[in-house]
Amino acid sequence: MVVINRIAGFAEEMAGWRRHLHMHPELSLDCHDTAAFVAARLRDMGVTEIHEGIATSGLVAVIKGQGDGPVTGLRADMDALPMQEETGAEWASTVPGRMHACGHDGHTAMLLGAARYLSETRRFTGRVVLIFQPAEETIGGGRIMVEEGIMDRFGIEEVYALHTDPFGELGEFRTTPGPIMAAADEFYITVKGQGGHAAYPQTCRDPMPAALAIGQALQTVVSRNTDPLAALVVSLTMLHGGSASNIIPQEVTLGGTVRSLTPEVRNMAQSRITEIVSSVATGYGVEAALDYQRNYPPTINHADQTLFATEIARQVSSRAVDDLPPEMGAEDFSYMLNARPGAFLFLGQGLGPSVHHPKFDFNDAAAPFGASFFAALIEKRHALG
Repeated sequence: MVVINRIAGFAEEMAGWRRHLHMHPELSLDCHDTAAFVAARLRDMGVTEIHEGIATSGLVAVIKGQGDGPVTGLRADMDALPMQEETGAEWASTVPGRMHACGHDGHTAMLLGAARYLSETRRFTGRVVLIFQPAEETIGGGRIMVEEGIMDRFGIEEVYALHTDPFGELGEFRTTPGPIMAAADEFYITVKGQGGHAAYPQTCRDPMPAALAIGQALQTVVSRNTDPLAALVVSLTMLHGGSASNIIPQEVTLGGTVRSLTPEVRNMAQSRITEIVSSVATGYGVEAALDYQRNYPPTINHADQTLFATEIARQVSSRAVDDLPPEMGAEDFSYMLNARPGAFLFLGQGLGPSVHHPKFDFNDAAAPFGASFFAALIEKRHALG
């Protein structure tokens, strides 16, 4: 393993940044204090070009190298999750009901570490564009930043990101060309009938059997409409209806999520769910309305950039895997990869509680690996002549 010595030398400072962020989590687009902390640290490092207020509380900073050259974007997400922390750490969240349970505090600290090194050394050509984004966990701050024009505004040619991985050994990089994470869609179904006394069902149009039939039929989208070798998840996660055992309800609602890796499977799933809801409702003599919401697209790595990123990872760590099976979680870095070539990698932090678990905590020992990866990538892609 070859972590950059200078970065290893300020690892404790990175840990301090990370723990400060961990203690003060912010949600969604409301990451103003986090962004202010990031901007202050960047100014301390001598970074003078800082653009704030993008996607409400996101920021972009530019570090210029020596002369003309490539322009590369490096991204970190900043937002936390609305859940109560149970780590018992000295640096645990000070805000009830909020915690950094997905490692975004670590992602931000790693990118700040890379920024410190690159601003000190400037051993590269062109420009490095540091992207600190809010709202990865909610409405897609990455999408908003792309829609607000950061790729064209800052001339970004390629873009890269890391995500901590509590299922990987410390310092292990894992990625793959092509789809690495899934599209995440939501559906909400409202089934309406005519309620009444449960003793006299013949006087009603009971929405409950129709709702149950729709729920069962949804499982056939995976089992009977999808190639067995294609990845698709259709999960019914909500079913609400009724208020008493002797009342047939007027209305039943269902909800769930659809995860897919390709546009073709994604389109098919939406089409079949639409058909199932309509036809089952007709067969049961009730009305049904489907609200189908397309959220994050699949995160698809570009082949050349993934190969390059893997080469850099192998310079930093003795463990770098480039054939990781795709995961069915979702990531709004997908919007940036749709806009520009690039790659998304997981960085192992050692085995422990999963992300989105109340006992999860970013392992500060992983930060020098991530910061070194970002720095080495820039020095290689932006190599001086």
